[in-house]
Amino acid sequence: MAKTTSETSPERSAQMARVRGRDTKPEMRVRRALHAAGLRYRLHAKGLPGRPDLIFPSRRVVVFVHGCFWHRHPDPDCKLARLPKSRLDFWIPKLEGNRASDERVKAELRGLGWRVFEVWEREAKLEALNDLARRIKKIRPRT
Repeated sequence: MAKTTSETSPERSAQMARVRGRDTKPEMRVRRALHAAGLRYRLHAKGLPGRPDLIFPSRRVVVFVHGCFWHRHPDPDCKLARLPKSRLDFWIPKLEGNRASDERVKAELRGLGWRVFEVWEREAKLEALNDLARRIKKIRPRT
């Protein structure tokens, strides 16, 4: 017998309550790798569009650490970016809205003179993070 919406609602609510917007495992992995590379940053600046996860003010660089599911990782091979099987009428506009918002925020930050880097959840591996650290270090700090 299939569960009704009222039977799954508390379970779903508890599951969704565990989803965090900051200090996620991929974000912490990125933060540790960049700190180990000697880069110092600020976290979640309220004054910038989209409140980037990491901010390097002297280099005018921001880094977003995106969850593949929530931000619709565009890689077609990414299994983490799959759509749910139910309530597509809710999820498709929700997730596509997140993606559109990300694009608007990136354009706004670039318009303000910031360089924007995105790290996807499934790509937050050491070799990719070392490459990110090298790329950020190449950008000269402003004096």
